[in-house]
Amino acid sequence: MSAQLLARRTLSHLDWLEAEAIHILREVAGQCANPALLFSGGKDSIVLLRLAEKAFRPGRFPFPLLHIDTGHNYPEVIAFRDRRAAELGERLIVRSVEDSMARGTVVLKSPAESRNKHQSVTLLEAIEEFGFDACIGGARRDEEKARAKERIFSFRDAFGQWDPKNQRPELWDLYNARVHQGENIRVFPISNWTELDVWQYIEREGLELPSIYFAHARQVVRKNGLLRPVTPLTPAREGEPVETVTVRFRTVGDITCTAPVESVASSVEQIIAETATTTITERGATRLDDQASEAAMEQRKKEGYF
Repeated sequence: MSAQLLARRTLSHLDWLEAEAIHILREVAGQCANPALLFSGGKDSIVLLRLAEKAFRPGRFPFPLLHIDTGHNYPEVIAFRDRRAAELGERLIVRSVEDSMARGTVVLKSPAESRNKHQSVTLLEAIEEFGFDACIGGARRDEEKARAKERIFSFRDAFGQWDPKNQRPELWDLYNARVHQGENIRVFPISNWTELDVWQYIEREGLELPSIYFAHARQVVRKNGLLRPVTPLTPAREGEPVETVTVRFRTVGDITCTAPVESVASSVEQIIAETATTTITERGATRLDDQASEAAMEQRKKEGYF
């Protein structure tokens, strides 16, 4: 038996996913003139950083890190984001929805409105500011139905819009990143991963995470089957009972739309065990703004959402 055939037989499921993602990252570097990697400090983007390390170290990444900050993110995650970028010695570009609000390109219906959906405006402004022709993100097809329609190289027109009926074929893992001036590609190297794959890779690689991914006590209000965290941005309303519950976050984002789940999992191993048995999708269990229809989420993506 040849050494090549033996290697193919001994590669694990995670090895194959890792190899595919590294290949995709190198395709971006080879085909795109000015890409950026979206890094929020969340678990999926942390996995992307490790994959980028394996793809390009000991050299520097051939792209900067970019975060579109709503200004309402969990401080533990923002602190982790800054520290991790500094440890890697990579350039971190942060653009805030608050900047777009100051320019008047984002106008909230009320001060209490979630800024999450307005990130698309700030992202498009950052793409125009820096001339990015590709943005690498950590979206996965298992998250929800609209994201399941994405190609790995997802084409966006000159207005930053996504048309699910106007995407390029990716037969035999051949990717086309050619774009005209003003057009853009969103690239999703871990499209074929699941939430369980991500956690198993985190365990295998020994990756550090923000503390809110692990069990901790937090004040919450129960609403529509979800746990709404009680914070200065999301205070309990009059008459709502506040409970202190042991929780963890499956996904992190804007405080106004990210809910924790009840859990006592305090290690990656325990989280893997929980994830393997859950019957509720990651976003279905934790996103306060994703309870709308698939069509509503798809419309947000067409407007430039991640």
